[in-house]
Amino acid sequence: MTLNLAALAVLVVSVFPVYWMAATAFTPTVDILSETPSLWPARPTLDHFATAVRAAGFWAFWRNSLTVTVSAVLLALAVALLAAFAVARMRWRGRRGFILMVFVAQTAPWSALLVPVYIIARDADMLDRLSTLTLVYFVTTLPFTIVTLRGFIAAIPPELEEAALMDGCGRAAAFRRVVLPLLAPGLMSTSLFGFITAWNEFAFANALIIKDQGDRTLPIWLSTFSNVFGTDWGATMAAATLFMLPVLLVFLVLQRRVTSGMIAGAVKG
Repeated sequence: MTLNLAALAVLVVSVFPVYWMAATAFTPTVDILSETPSLWPARPTLDHFATAVRAAGFWAFWRNSLTVTVSAVLLALAVALLAAFAVARMRWRGRRGFILMVFVAQTAPWSALLVPVYIIARDADMLDRLSTLTLVYFVTTLPFTIVTLRGFIAAIPPELEEAALMDGCGRAAAFRRVVLPLLAPGLMSTSLFGFITAWNEFAFANALIIKDQGDRTLPIWLSTFSNVFGTDWGATMAAATLFMLPVLLVFLVLQRRVTSGMIAGAVKG
């Protein structure tokens, strides 16, 4: 009973700010500034969402965020899939050291690398480029993707590949026809977490995209939104709600596969 109450308290504390953000987005400005705010808007309105969508650069920044995030996730999946297969299935010199370095990279605080990454990008004349931001997101999500996919591949019995090889398939064909379909839950769960990481990232985007305002991403645009509209908190909350929707929709669509994928990835490491 105590654990259930504690879990319920944690859930309420975690979810209530998100709920209040969404509720404020639908609340008229007069009610937002009221001294006695209600938990649910008595007169829901979509005016704040219209204001956010009509804001300068909204669709351009949305496109930038989507392009950078999807590109980084797909690149990380392609590289991590090959690396995880090599680590889980093959025996080669330096394998343990490689795994150790991947774990170290995964646990490293990426915020501590902000200044070195900025200096490298500046000296290489790579500031104000979406390709640079994509490369940074790829590097930050790669260690987690390798570690997670390694667990999924290790959980697949190698006898399945051996049977495919005996039936005449090559190594690549056996991987494509046998292993890859079984990795679908793992690929979805790792891509979701990579998507969330890249989509919400603020520090690197703020440091690497300086002069070219048109190449900024949604988190940067959202941080300046309240300055543009002053005290229009309804529009600010509507913009934040729109920013949250892509990740929420992807998670709801992939929820079952993501949950099963997390469990399967933890079977064998």
